[in-house]
Amino acid sequence: MVLVTLIGELLAKENEEFIYLGPNNECRNCKLKTVCFNLQQGRQYKITKVRDKQHNCNLHERNVVVVEVSILPLVASIDKKLSEGAETKVNKKECKNIGCNYFDICTNNAVQNDKTYTLKKAYEKIECPEGYELFKVELTD
Repeated sequence: MVLVTLIGELLAKENEEFIYLGPNNECRNCKLKTVCFNLQQGRQYKITKVRDKQHNCNLHERNVVVVEVSILPLVASIDKKLSEGAETKVNKKECKNIGCNYFDICTNNAVQNDKTYTLKKAYEKIECPEGYELFKVELTD
């Protein structure tokens, strides 16, 4: 099934990636809001196709464009080494070290604390400057 949404004309480029931040209050009366708000908040998407259809939008500098998107893997950090296929609850660490190469992974807003995820792929151990023992992983809901 193709996932379709609307994105600002200036941002609508094939293979462009973006994070859906969630609904905007200015859009509550828009007749197209269900198309814009059909993504998962905090998740990263990749534009796979830009369609020719455009619509007026009060929020964007120009129009919005209809695009097809695919959801990208949920990459996060966990505090134990697990094998692929294992289930785990994720507890995000509090981190303020925004200069760290892994900051976005460790503070990924799409990951929910205490929710059970399945480990799809295990990557490397993270060299954490705060001293946590962490592993970079790909999760599925």
